[in-house]
Amino acid sequence: MTREEVFEKLNEVFQDVFDDESITVTDTTTSDDIEDWDSLEHINLMAAVEFEFGIKFSMGQVVTMKNVGEMVDIILEKIG
Repeated sequence: MTREEVFEKLNEVFQDVFDDESITVTDTTTSDDIEDWDSLEHINLMAAVEFEFGIKFSMGQVVTMKNVGEMVDIILEKIG
């Protein structure tokens, strides 16, 4: 799976979780960029991403991700 394909899937997950079809994530997207992205939605988002890609993030990975680009790097590493 390419980085672009991961972003396509992530856009769908983010749009579903935040119920906002206008969301398009990039490498630099953070929780500050999405209005409803709070700690509770972060848990829902991580669960949805894990389900979509068939992976599990470690707690260390979840707390150290600074933006969507880092999430993509971890996803690619896990599915690679």
